[in-house]
Amino acid sequence: MTHIDAGAELDPVHPVPIPVSRRADGLSAAEVAERVARGEVNDVPVRSSRSLTEIVRANVFTRFNAIIGALWLIMLVVAPFQDSLFGYVIIANTGIGIIQEWRAKKTLDSLAVIGEVKPTVRRDGVAAEVSTSEIVLGDLIEIGPGDKIVVDGSCAEADGLEIDESLLTGEADPVVKHPGDEVMSGSFVVAGGGAFTATKVGREAYAAQLAEEASRFTLVHSELRSGISTILKYVTWMMIPTAIGLVISQLVVKQHGFKDSVARTVGGIVPMVPEGLVLLTSVAFAIGVIRLGRKQCLVQELPAIEGLARIDTVCLDKTGTLTEGGMDVTELRTLQDAEEAYARKALGALGESDPRPNASLQAVIAAYPDSEEWRCTESLPFSSARKYSGASFSEGNGESSTWLLGAPDVLLPDGDPALDETERLNEAGLRVLLLARATKELDDPQVAAGARPTALVVLEQRLRPDAADTLRYFSEQDVKAKVISGDNAVSVGAVAGKLGLTGSVVDARRLPDEKEEMAKSLEKGTVFGRVTPQQKRDMVGALQSRGHTVAMTGDGVNDVLALKDADIGVSMGSGSEATRAVAQIVLLNNSFSTLPSVVGEGRRVIGNITRVATLFLVKTVYSVLLAVLVVCWQVEYPFLPRHLTLLSTLTIGVPAFFLALAPNKERARPNFVRRVMRYSIPGGTVAAVATFITYLLARHHYTGEGALDAETSAATLTLFLISMWVLAIIARPYTWWRICLVAAMGGAFLLVLMVPGLQHFFALKLVGATMPWLAVGISVVAAAALEFLWKWVDRRFPA
Repeated sequence: MTHIDAGAELDPVHPVPIPVSRRADGLSAAEVAERVARGEVNDVPVRSSRSLTEIVRANVFTRFNAIIGALWLIMLVVAPFQDSLFGYVIIANTGIGIIQEWRAKKTLDSLAVIGEVKPTVRRDGVAAEVSTSEIVLGDLIEIGPGDKIVVDGSCAEADGLEIDESLLTGEADPVVKHPGDEVMSGSFVVAGGGAFTATKVGREAYAAQLAEEASRFTLVHSELRSGISTILKYVTWMMIPTAIGLVISQLVVKQHGFKDSVARTVGGIVPMVPEGLVLLTSVAFAIGVIRLGRKQCLVQELPAIEGLARIDTVCLDKTGTLTEGGMDVTELRTLQDAEEAYARKALGALGESDPRPNASLQAVIAAYPDSEEWRCTESLPFSSARKYSGASFSEGNGESSTWLLGAPDVLLPDGDPALDETERLNEAGLRVLLLARATKELDDPQVAAGARPTALVVLEQRLRPDAADTLRYFSEQDVKAKVISGDNAVSVGAVAGKLGLTGSVVDARRLPDEKEEMAKSLEKGTVFGRVTPQQKRDMVGALQSRGHTVAMTGDGVNDVLALKDADIGVSMGSGSEATRAVAQIVLLNNSFSTLPSVVGEGRRVIGNITRVATLFLVKTVYSVLLAVLVVCWQVEYPFLPRHLTLLSTLTIGVPAFFLALAPNKERARPNFVRRVMRYSIPGGTVAAVATFITYLLARHHYTGEGALDAETSAATLTLFLISMWVLAIIARPYTWWRICLVAAMGGAFLLVLMVPGLQHFFALKLVGATMPWLAVGISVVAAAALEFLWKWVDRRFPA
């Protein structure tokens, strides 16, 4: 079939296409080479996360590493090697953080290459796909529905070309483009097709910086990370005056020499810093990215893992999410005594008239090949806002006709008999298109009015085999699923019913416009049909206004605005480039069943970090309080750095690493700081008070040479036992490996107390029987107090 040139004026409100103008050949190979040599290439940096240098800098040059590093250098000068162990732990932790982020970067970059869509460039008269970075100034780039405009340019060809520039301008209405009009990078095609000439490439393009920022391995808002930052800010303010007081008091006491006083001062400051918490959060996120990468899930922004774990509502687009992209024509039902052969010819011609057919039209093309007798004179590409496409033809016998193909309930007036038949087919889960002959010109804004129905085209959608299990998973996890589709509501409801999703079915055309009223309707309904792209966006906003955390899945251009506004946007890998550009998560394998893995990974990260954060902050609280008590009583600080390095390793460092990577299916809850501190403050207070009581009793019990070492050993035993009880509480509910983990940490400390070489290395030796058993008794009382306080906090300050 051939297209003929014909001009047509366009109404911006009711756009109709201009037929494709004469095809230009684009640049020649020699011209491309010349532009490459001049550097006129689209050299915007690829996705890439931070460079290796930036990763190293970010992990090494931190506030807490500076504090710990300075203290470490002091200890290397004034104290034995054992008291400098905490510095080597920091080096190891920083190294782990660098390695994990580097691995995550490589995973992300490799997945980005897999998921990259290559624009079609016409060179020497031949259209070929090239990498975005290979586009040169002056290239002729072909575009169609769903394609993202990757560089700035000037429209060269237009066939009903409508471009959405909302991501740049905020204006939701598509803009009709004529040859000569400017097109901007960052916008995308919603209807029609054409080609444009690249006029600005690389960093000169309007949205180059925006695109670079959007596609980076970014650290966008994360309640987890912002909560930890808030905690660290307060810790810093508490730490500074406490450390100053500790330094002054220890230098005044000086009963055991300057170097020993300095060592005990540093021993009091070091554990105040919860530096491992920041590292563990980064590592947990990075490992999450790597795990999901193995399942062909591209996480474009790290905290998206956290965000999806917090969702309580997921909005699902039917096509491409619950159903596979392809469809099959199962039946053609003629109306009003129309000839089936004539209807078949019209359908074949309509299929051939669209250079970029959608899934429905592809099924029509497969069922009704073009007869080549009809010649297209003008075409109207499908638009999700209009719900129909159309074309005008010269039929070869001298007659001309105009045909429309689209939604029956849009093209037909209420009460038309064909709608009853359509309803019955929709109830069976079938999709129905109406072929209608228009009585008006294609460029008439009211072209659909008065159209004569000719035939119903019945299509069967292919259900995704994994959709039912995934919907069941969301139901079990108390996540409400809302199916939002542009298709007929009854048909969508039937499809949802086949997948086991129950609930009321609503025609979105009857939804109220007011946000509050719409939100109420959305709370009650489950399946929504005939939803316009703008309505999808409004529905996401309405749900968010009711306090819901909303995820939106989709693969079509009509989903872009909603994906952009949702808390988490999830796109299919085979979806349009525009949807992938705005989504935080891209399912490269197009498998809806991957979503539970993403949700599970997020819940694992958040639940476990919340769990282990309590361990770190209990240490910070008891360290600050111990320092305050020491300053007030004007006594030597009871611990050397080696003691607290041992305690931190056995009761926090090693257990936290395993607990942070353990399975956790609990849905993420808000108020991270409040939930962590409500346990950390009472836990740290009990540990500090009990340890200091043991220390004061030991000071009265032991006298003579070696008394301070004996006092330190008794206090260390108390603090270890209480810290172990905190670990035992945090490790609940118990599984075999958690019991083994806690037991192994206790066994390791017992080994230190029993082996003479380790006793000497860590300066730990329990003297006599009275004080050690008294330390155990105080620990038992403290453990009982912890259990009571934990339960009281749960009742008094529920999460």
